[in-house]
Amino acid sequence: MAASNPAITVDASAEVLPGTFPGGLGIELLELTDETVRGRMRVDGRHLHPGGYVHGGSRVALADTVAAWGTMRHLPPDRGFTTAELKINVLGAGRLGDELIGVGELLHAGSRTQVWEVRVYRSADDGTERPVANFVCTQMIL
Repeated sequence: MAASNPAITVDASAEVLPGTFPGGLGIELLELTDETVRGRMRVDGRHLHPGGYVHGGSRVALADTVAAWGTMRHLPPDRGFTTAELKINVLGAGRLGDELIGVGELLHAGSRTQVWEVRVYRSADDGTERPVANFVCTQMIL
């Protein structure tokens, strides 16, 4: 695993997300360790397509944001990154009022790329988490 940057924290995300695309969608970081990244998005009208379900782009934004924070945590000093490739499988629906949770895991940490998997869950009424998407992306180290 790549060396970690402990300065990249949940508190740091709360300071910089407002005024950005993911901040405008209400995406919050919940947990950020060397092993796990967790983020949340509470679904409201801005996340829906006209049919009333969560838009695929909203899911991608949540998952890509989770992966991005994990990438920053493992980024070499004085380096940047960009998402080079992403893929998402939609497994279930989300609706107004749902809470979507993205859980990210680092699959590969190389000198030129990182690969992240983010599983997105919908919190169900019975307290369980139901899968709604599986996202994999390659981050290119700049």
